[in-house]
Amino acid sequence: MLALLHTSPVHVPVFEALRDEDHPQLRLRHFVDEELLSRARREGPAAVTDEVRAVLDRAVAEGARAVLCTCSTIGGVAETAGVQAGADVPVLRVDRPMASAAVAAGPRVVVLAAVESTLAPTVALIEEEARRAGRPVSVRPLLVHGAWARFEAGDTEGYVRRVASAADSISAAEADAIVLAQASMGPAQSLTTTLVPTFSSPRPGLAAAAEAVAETAGP
Repeated sequence: MLALLHTSPVHVPVFEALRDEDHPQLRLRHFVDEELLSRARREGPAAVTDEVRAVLDRAVAEGARAVLCTCSTIGGVAETAGVQAGADVPVLRVDRPMASAAVAAGPRVVVLAAVESTLAPTVALIEEEARRAGRPVSVRPLLVHGAWARFEAGDTEGYVRRVASAADSISAAEADAIVLAQASMGPAQSLTTTLVPTFSSPRPGLAAAAEAVAETAGP
């Protein structure tokens, strides 16, 4: 069983659908806590460390073979909390496989986010993956102004279209890769017309987590 830590309920059907398409035998258990993101935005991601650790402990106690954090703002906190707590199961952040793919695409990476608190953790992650791969990287963070207000108002279509428009404003002359920093931005990937390779996190993140579950389950 894979446990997923979300900071919005909109992610539940997204990952359920991806599971049905790509990993039909994988059991999912969803933990949703919107206050984690709200507090992380107010006080910084480190402020929710104890709460995240409590969710991880609960997930493991309920039989999780791995835990996937789908929130980019607190993904690093979840990874670190898992290591510090000596978790018996892997704790993954959904955006790490995306970051690795973006680094492989080229040295100039533009990060799009609708929430400012997501930018710094995502930039740090991409730089970490570049160091790991031994590749040079230059990361340019861009906040998609007005997008998150649409998301919070329930205008998911307007939110996604605004993100796609921001991606379309970036040309191949200025970037080798575009990273859609938040999992909620995923649908914008199919709407963009930019020639720059554009990466989102849900599908590759879930694939990595499914692999981790298989590995911990043993033969």
